Amino acid sequence: MTGNSEFAGCIALVTGAAAGIGASAARWLDAQGIGELVLVDIDRPALDRLGLSCKVHPFGGDVTDPSLWKLLEREVPRIDYAVLNAGIASNGEITDLDITAWRKTLSVNLDGMFLSLRTALRAMKRANRGAVVLTASVSGIKAAAGTAAYSASKAATIQLAKVAAAEAARYGVRVNAIAPGGVDTGIWDRAEWFAPLIEQHGGRAEALAAMAKDATPLGRFASADEVAAQIGFLLSDAAATITGTCLVSDGGVSL
Repeated sequence: MTGNSEFAGCIALVTGAAAGIGASAARWLDAQGIGELVLVDIDRPALDRLGLSCKVHPFGGDVTDPSLWKLLEREVPRIDYAVLNAGIASNGEITDLDITAWRKTLSVNLDGMFLSLRTALRAMKRANRGAVVLTASVSGIKAAAGTAAYSASKAATIQLAKVAAAEAARYGVRVNAIAPGGVDTGIWDRAEWFAPLIEQHGGRAEALAAMAKDATPLGRFASADEVAAQIGFLLSDAAATITGTCLVSDGGVSL
């Protein structure tokens, strides 16, 4: 990418950057010529394996820890773009859901989102410019049994993005959310019920394809790279008048 890119010389924050959508977003920004990337993930060593060409400032830590964000604010005074993606998945029906599990999901997905958003907006307010994308989910739009904690956290993320957009517009900062449906990331591999599906269908790709055929009108899940490109659009000047929206990228699940 040439130095004429709108991202050239800029600094972008990406949370949950070690894998999945976060890693793809970091690679997308790198390919667009971003000047520096500030990467945050609980898996600190994985950040070094992303193979990025730009300058990288890796931070290992829990996004729910306020001290992590105090440190980052001291060491990274400037942020031009932010992809706030860190989160965890969970399941369980309300009657069976333990309060500890509920609080863990809400803590990572919502408290962590608030803390990272606050840090990004503080830096952008000083510069009177910036763009932020929060990773939500179609689960925050369409109800599904067994997803109470996750769905509540993602619905709150969408509303948080709207409130932030209303507050930040006066200092030239845009804030949007993206709500993917099924995405081919490692999150599936950590689900106990996924291994039997792989065995049943004869492979991981085959299992995901079967799930997507049943679950989405388009009959396919997204790749992490596709979602990263959509996030990139929301960050870019092509979306200069878009703020406070939630881009639903779910293959038609919410229709």
